[in-house]
Amino acid sequence: MSLGKNIQYLRKQKKVTQEQLSEIMSVSRQTISRWEADEIVPELSKLVALCEVFACKLDSLVREDMTICDKIYSPVSIRRVNAFRMARYVMITPNPEDDVQAYMGNWARKSGLLQVRPDAVMIGWDFPFVSAELQNRFGLRGYAAAYVLPEGFEPDCPGVEFACQETADYAVITVYEPFVAPFERIPRAYRLILEHLQANGFREKPIEGVIPCFEHEYEKDGVSCMDVYIHVDSVSKADSFTDFSD
Repeated sequence: MSLGKNIQYLRKQKKVTQEQLSEIMSVSRQTISRWEADEIVPELSKLVALCEVFACKLDSLVREDMTICDKIYSPVSIRRVNAFRMARYVMITPNPEDDVQAYMGNWARKSGLLQVRPDAVMIGWDFPFVSAELQNRFGLRGYAAAYVLPEGFEPDCPGVEFACQETADYAVITVYEPFVAPFERIPRAYRLILEHLQANGFREKPIEGVIPCFEHEYEKDGVSCMDVYIHVDSVSKADSFTDFSD
């Protein structure tokens, strides 16, 4: 771990020069350069100020190797997700992710969806409406999974709920090999998005008819990937567009 490398990494992530950071921190550019070279350590008040500038925790800045993010996480981007129709189901079990994905996979085969679209997109998200007693006493959690339905596909197969999602903007990050350390990498992806939103003036915006956050697992070039989405205020210009039903 190098405090200087962390400062340099966060500065470049925020896309500010040493000169600009020196003005923000009320120090000379040479001081910023010496911080990044680990020649001197910022005093505590400056470390706290750096955390405010970069929207990070003091412990992370001082103790963690934040440059590892480049290998595990993509930069956060704002993506406009076009409206889509879905078939969804919720399970409350000790292992709801695997259970509900297996259930939806079976439904997709029975309904003929996978014959029409072998590459049909499945998304998932936490189902928060599980009582504390069920969680603590029985170890139960909730998770929802949904298949995005192609336009014109009308399955005559029971066992799911059909719903529509309107066009919405999301902050998105990609996690590479998320299941190498799922209880560390996936929650951190959410934290990185929230830190990005705070630092750049975006806000989460839960509204009816839009999934507040969800995950999309896929494989690319032999690498397991997960895109994490958090809904934000609409923006005038998104970085990219996604149409799951294409």
